[in-house]
Amino acid sequence: MKKEIYNTLRRKIIYLEYDPGQILKEQDLAKEFGVSRTPLRTVLFRLEWEHLVKILPRTGILVMELELNTITHVFQARLELEAVIGSMAAEGFTERHFNRLDACLSSCDQQLNRKDPQALGALDMEIKQLFYDAAGNPFLVEMSDRLYSLTFRLWYFNMLKMDNNGWNQEVLAIKEDLTALVDLLHNHTAEQVGKARREHLLKHLKRIRSKFLGLSG
Repeated sequence: MKKEIYNTLRRKIIYLEYDPGQILKEQDLAKEFGVSRTPLRTVLFRLEWEHLVKILPRTGILVMELELNTITHVFQARLELEAVIGSMAAEGFTERHFNRLDACLSSCDQQLNRKDPQALGALDMEIKQLFYDAAGNPFLVEMSDRLYSLTFRLWYFNMLKMDNNGWNQEVLAIKEDLTALVDLLHNHTAEQVGKARREHLLKHLKRIRSKFLGLSG
């Protein structure tokens, strides 16, 4: 599989550079990347397996819609995975990981009154990757990352629509959760860290549901 093409298409999908529901043409994508259809199809099959696109014979490549019910189901699976990853990560945290957490907290402050959805999305991914690294289980990481990309799109859609007040509330919610995690990692058990990761993700889901329904209504 052409990794560079895969990464580019995946990024465009999750950052909504391709609109949900948009039809992409295979021949146009092949021309854009300067490849034949054979290696491109391998990438598209992978993205379809990840539920980011759907291949429609004789029509094109459908970028999957943002469906709240479907994404809620994905979150239900993520909740359990994140609890396990959080517990495992707590046992593998080193000084290097704590330094990265401190940098993430500083980044939160920089996001206030500065609406930059890509920067906040990148920060969220950095926090996620930090826990993945500390947990050290590639199979759990693969499953979690696949589900994360599906929920990220709806969150990113919300961020694009937020006013300044809503933006600052979102940034402060992330900072609050991250500050709590630092304390838990220093002073509590791995199981408590896992439970906290689950609870923080649940709050994240509730914010997404509330904002999405309000925006779309």
